[in-house]
Amino acid sequence: MDGLATLKSLGITLPSPAYIFGAIVFGIVGLVAFSRGRKTGRPRTKWLGVALMLYPYLVWNTWMLYLAGIALCAWLWVESR
Repeated sequence: MDGLATLKSLGITLPSPAYIFGAIVFGIVGLVAFSRGRKTGRPRTKWLGVALMLYPYLVWNTWMLYLAGIALCAWLWVESR
C-alpha cells in the first residue's frame, strides 16, 4: 500500500518545501533572538524569539507563514533599534 496515498485519503497533506524552508529560517531567527534577549535581559526580544520559533505549528498556509514571519521579524528589528 502506498503511504502517501493513504495519508491523502485520510485528509493529511504534507507541507510544501517552501513551507519547510520558511519554518526552518524563522525558527533559526527566533532561536537567535531568544538567545540574545536572554543574554541582554530584554524580555520582549526573548518572547518575540519564542513566538518566531513556535508560530509555524499554528499556521498551515505557506503565505500566512511568510506573512506572520516577516511581521514578527520586522517587530523584532524595530525592537532592537
